[in-house]
Amino acid sequence: MIVIGIDPGVARLGYGVIQVDKGVSASLCYGCIQTRAGRRQAERLLTIYTEITALFTRYPPDFLAIEKLFFTKNVTSAMSVSEVRGVILLAAEQHHITVEEYTPNQIKQAITGSGRADKGQMQEMIKRLLHLDEVPKPDDAADGLSIALCHIHIMR
Repeated sequence: MIVIGIDPGVARLGYGVIQVDKGVSASLCYGCIQTRAGRRQAERLLTIYTEITALFTRYPPDFLAIEKLFFTKNVTSAMSVSEVRGVILLAAEQHHITVEEYTPNQIKQAITGSGRADKGQMQEMIKRLLHLDEVPKPDDAADGLSIALCHIHIMR
């Protein structure tokens, strides 16, 4: 089974691809899709759509796990990220991929056992759970892996 986790963002979208085989989780790849500031929003969304579609083709997932939006202050940023989520959900539907959404607290709880874990604790657990030599960089990529792992742990 392959699970792709996505931490949505306009400037930088983090992703992590995890394969589960006989109960063992292993990272296949992780990284970020970056778009350039100053570009039209539609152009940035097309870049994200094109790269996400290529990721789905290269690593056909059984599930896509994505972080739910939670914004309390910056409505403009929330709208832009909502558009990114829409593009991702469209691509997933076109590829017949089941999508599950998780809040930041659900992700932290599933990975560390505490919904109040900080970024450092999360990254260290990702490193340990996936038997990586180092903490995944940048932070957005580690977040993508944590979202995929959250789904795997909740499914169990």
